[in-house]
Amino acid sequence: MEDPAAPGSGNPPANGYGNGNGGGRGKPAAPKGRETFRSQRRESEGSVDCPTLEFEYGDTDGHAAELSELYSYTEHPEFTTNRRCFEEDFKTQVQGKEWLELEEDAQKAYVMGLLDRLEVVNRERRLKVARAVLYLAQGTFGECDSEVDVLHWSRYNCFLLYQMGTFSAFLELLHMEIDNSQACSSALRKPAISIADSTELRVLLSVMYLMVENIRLERETDSYGWRTARETFHTELSFSMHNEEPFALLLFSMVTKFCSSLAPHFPIKKVLLLLWKVVMFTLGGFEQLQALKVQKREELGLPPLAEDSIQVVKSMRAASPPSYTLDLGESQLAPPPSKLRGRRGSRRQLLTKQDSLDIYNERDLFKTEEPATEEEEESAGDGERTLDGELDLLEQDPLVPPPPSQAPLSAERVAFPKGLPWTPKVRQKDIEHFLEMSRNKFIGFTLGQDTDTLVGLPRPIHESVKTLKQYKYISIADVQIKNEEELEKCPMSLGEEVVPETPCEILYQGMLYSLPQYMIALLKILLAAAPTSKAKTDSINILADVLPEEMPITVLQSMKLGIDVNRHKEIIVKSISALLLLLLKHFKLNHIYQFEYVSQHLVFANCIPLILKFFNQNILSYITAKNSISVLDYPCCTIQDLPELTTESLEAGDNNQFCWRNLFSCINLLRLLNKLTKWKHSRTMMLVVFKSAPILKRALKVKQAMLQLYVLKLLKIQTKYLGRQWRKSNMKTMSAIYQKVRHRMNDDWAYGNDIDARPWDFQAEECTLRANIEAFNSRRYDRPQDSEFSPVDNCLQSVLGQRLDLPEDFHYSYELWLEREVFSQPICWEELLQNH
Repeated sequence: MEDPAAPGSGNPPANGYGNGNGGGRGKPAAPKGRETFRSQRRESEGSVDCPTLEFEYGDTDGHAAELSELYSYTEHPEFTTNRRCFEEDFKTQVQGKEWLELEEDAQKAYVMGLLDRLEVVNRERRLKVARAVLYLAQGTFGECDSEVDVLHWSRYNCFLLYQMGTFSAFLELLHMEIDNSQACSSALRKPAISIADSTELRVLLSVMYLMVENIRLERETDSYGWRTARETFHTELSFSMHNEEPFALLLFSMVTKFCSSLAPHFPIKKVLLLLWKVVMFTLGGFEQLQALKVQKREELGLPPLAEDSIQVVKSMRAASPPSYTLDLGESQLAPPPSKLRGRRGSRRQLLTKQDSLDIYNERDLFKTEEPATEEEEESAGDGERTLDGELDLLEQDPLVPPPPSQAPLSAERVAFPKGLPWTPKVRQKDIEHFLEMSRNKFIGFTLGQDTDTLVGLPRPIHESVKTLKQYKYISIADVQIKNEEELEKCPMSLGEEVVPETPCEILYQGMLYSLPQYMIALLKILLAAAPTSKAKTDSINILADVLPEEMPITVLQSMKLGIDVNRHKEIIVKSISALLLLLLKHFKLNHIYQFEYVSQHLVFANCIPLILKFFNQNILSYITAKNSISVLDYPCCTIQDLPELTTESLEAGDNNQFCWRNLFSCINLLRLLNKLTKWKHSRTMMLVVFKSAPILKRALKVKQAMLQLYVLKLLKIQTKYLGRQWRKSNMKTMSAIYQKVRHRMNDDWAYGNDIDARPWDFQAEECTLRANIEAFNSRRYDRPQDSEFSPVDNCLQSVLGQRLDLPEDFHYSYELWLEREVFSQPICWEELLQNH
């Protein structure tokens, strides 16, 4: 379906990088594709002075903002419908009073009556009662005077609704709607699906989302009853209740059903928002993750973490972006090669002195950055074509994915040495590698993994080993991998592994066998929502819950719908990026191979080129996009009378410096890409092959410290493969990496002299990881406990004498079964004798 966004909607156009052919600088006429690429680049990368963005990263945006993103602007008339349904029902049950005037017991009695009236066969009557419940969850805004009152009563009503069993009742209705084959077939027959096709589902999901979001939010003023209700709700969502799967798995199944085109009418934005908040509520956000990490390190006897990495990032300052101003006249202003050669020597001397000063000058970090070279422009163009080719595969479900891998991301231990924000880290294998090289050089033989014997080595090597051991860091993943190796080697002597039944473990067990489909479905939706994606006839339609029944007929209506569609896509990107990041971080903490398994299938489904394609746009425009109409946002739209919308008011958007959700999404996607590629040579080479360096370098234009940090991390891991010329042309970027990214003492990232990763090593690395993951899943989840080691009965009489429970109908069809399966089958006795 084509994007109906109208001009002026504020959505940055997708840049069509990669249309150019080859061509040298200074030739009489550059090819048309190269000129197109350069003009587009100048258009998007002009010398826009981006101020430092005052952005605070966290689990979510403000409470009101998170609630407002649940509703599309097309749904605005339904607020009035919900209020009318409630008032009609309330007047028949309560005379002469309003909801806020009732005592708590009377309110509970009315809610019980609502739930009774919800259990009717008539679909229309059931929908009206569900709308009345939704009006309560929305805060009974008709009786409120301010936005604060609406949010207060929304939270109060949600706790009341949960305590009366509303969530369980709506869960049953949700199961009915998911299995409603009539609605699915009706949607499949329609040429265009609109918001009217998902009315019942939207009402149900909205009530459940409001309950999850309001109850999830903790406040110091909460009563004991509310705190108890929150704990009960957390348990109910986390564990399998009444032999049912955890709620998150039901939502995952809705996502896969939607992507398989079996249910195109599902309101996918609401499903994804609810899924994200359920996972966050049940598993925990970033603060709970840090607490769990500290607790787990203590249980394993590892040194404690000093601080949270996110807290360290908050103290960083953003660097100035690279300058692209010299691109405008590069062919005319470029000096002759002879002059360049003459100037290069003096420049090298200046760089030596200047680089020592750059360390202490963060404000002008990229001030004298050299312009992007022609090779980078070619890289960006070629990279776009490569990315498009890779992402075309995402439209189809991969049958047999190639061998994969994923890297353990070491837990962040933070201290503040003078001059640098991070304490250096050293892995055990780094110390072993250093000693192996030293022993080969000075002694002529090695001692394997022995890191204590230093006999025969010179004194400086002793000091080096001492320093390396001082900063040695053992991650939780290292311990888990070692334990897994021991369990594989000695399953009998070590006994049965005790696996705690945590919410994360239960979720992984439920996701395990359908996890590839879940990851492919999420990435398909992310691809469809990315602003750089081109409309394709075979792509999934993610706009079913935003398009009105009647398409706009005026320019103003078109602009409003365009803003709504762009906002809808941004919210989908936000929810998927946050969901994937949370899953990876929690699975990594629970067990490294669970993390590797999810990462593996994300890589299979082309997640790396997809994220690079997302960033191959004008990121600054995306982050500062104003796809919002503040007067239509909840709860503002429920209190104030809607003013007449004009073209100016639509184009103005809000007064914020940037769009919080878009910056949040970009940081999440960069963190996701870091997790997929860290310590994995093969995936790092994917970044190089897809020409990610110029794409990532352009993202440094956004002056936000956390975003820049994760961009610099991604550039650091591939600098050794980009060649000397790239490093020479990007010395300011190299300086920024040195200042802001954690140091690994033996990592030769800045020079690339020791490129020990070769293509045949990649295959071995990927295959080994895949075998380890399969062994872990097989040992822990595939077979019944102790089936391989249980005693075998070899006595024929005993085996034949065992009584087997057969189904009742087997006795009636026994003779038929004998005839078909035994007597009519020819038996080649000679072959049997030969085989045995």
